Amino acid sequence: EVQLVESGGGLVQAGGSLRLSCVASGFIDDDYAIGWFRQAPGKEHEGVSCISGSGVNTYYADSVKGRFTISSDNAKNTVYLQMNSLKPEDTAVYYCAAEEDLATLTLQSYEYDYWGQGTQVTVSS
Repeated sequence: EVQLVESGGGLVQAGGSLRLSCVASGFIDDDYAIGWFRQAPGKEHEGVSCISGSGVNTYYADSVKGRFTISSDNAKNTVYLQMNSLKPEDTAVYYCAAEEDLATLTLQSYEYDYWGQGTQVTVSS
């Protein structure tokens, strides 16, 4: 059974940093992409960043480019999202998601089959 578990959320002041972790289990090999998504109250689900199974290819939403960095440690089956220069508008529940048969990296949530439970990130002004 595939499981994704996020951690690292919390409360931080604007301009601060947080690092989210997503630990994956149940996959046969490392050939799966991981995406980070977020949803704020009353807003649409938004793709934030994604990374290929090899860790070589990454993609970022314009809203976080230059502030967030995605990385992976395949030995630990973990993907990280380093979030710097946080803004109040980054406040949301952050989810990681996985997909084994992703031909092209994408932040379209419907492309991902497996989802974690989410971790809350709150940025105060």
